[in-house]
Amino acid sequence: MVVEVGNGLSASFVRPITEVEQPRRPQAGRDEEAVKYGDVFNVSGELASKTVAPRDAAMMQSAETTVLGQTQKGGPAATMQSAATQNERAGVVGHVDASDAAEDRGVSVTETDVPGYRIVTESVAGQVVGQYVQPTPAMQAAVVSAITIGEALEATAKTAGDKPVDQSDAAAIQAAEVRATGSNVITPGGLAATAQSAASFNAAIERDENKIKLRDILTDATSKLPADKAATRRAGRRGSGERGLWHR
Repeated sequence: MVVEVGNGLSASFVRPITEVEQPRRPQAGRDEEAVKYGDVFNVSGELASKTVAPRDAAMMQSAETTVLGQTQKGGPAATMQSAATQNERAGVVGHVDASDAAEDRGVSVTETDVPGYRIVTESVAGQVVGQYVQPTPAMQAAVVSAITIGEALEATAKTAGDKPVDQSDAAAIQAAEVRATGSNVITPGGLAATAQSAASFNAAIERDENKIKLRDILTDATSKLPADKAATRRAGRRGSGERGLWHR
C-alpha cells in the first residue's frame, strides 16, 4: 500500500509480492458466465475482458477508505464488490482470487483539490473506472458559486500543468467541456479535440519532456470554451460512475 500527500492525496494498492497464497484464475469452461470489467465500467483493451474478482474489490474498498474516509455508496468499490460476489456465487472465482490486471498493476484512488471543490479519480490497472467532483465544505460556498468550469480548468493548468496529457486526461477534459457547454458534440479545435490529439501524440513519445503537457491545453481554457457556466454544487456533483472535471 502506498499513500502519498502532495498536490493531491492518493492511495494505491497492489498485491504484496511476498504473499504466499496465489490467486486462482477463472476456470476456462465457466469464464463466459463471469461479470467482466467491461460489463460494469467504461474500460477498454485487456481490462475489459478481465473477470471482476473479490480481491480486486477489497483493494478498491481499502483505497477508498484510505483517501475518502469511507467506501462510497454506489461507487466503483461497491460496483466491484457486487460483481465479484455474483462471480463467486456462480463459482467462477474463489473468495481469495484476484485478477491479474489488479494484481499486476494495482488499483488507485486519487484526490486533487481545485478552488471550491475536489476531484476524485478511481482506477484499475491504469484505467479510470470512476471520476467525480465533490464540493468543498460550506465555508467555501462563495468560491464554489463564483468559479466557472473554465476557470477551474485554468487552475488545474497552474497546479498540475507539468503532467503529460494521456487518454484519461482527454476524457476528463471532454467531460468538462460537455458540462460547460451542455452539448455532447465535440467542437473541432476545441479543448476536448485538442486534448485527444495531444493524448494520441504523447502515446507515441517515449520521453516525458517531449510530450504535450496539461498547461499547453488548459491555459486560457475559459476563452477556448464556446460556452461556460459556473461550477456550482449542482453542476459539480456527479454519480461515482461518471467522469468529472479532472484527475491526477
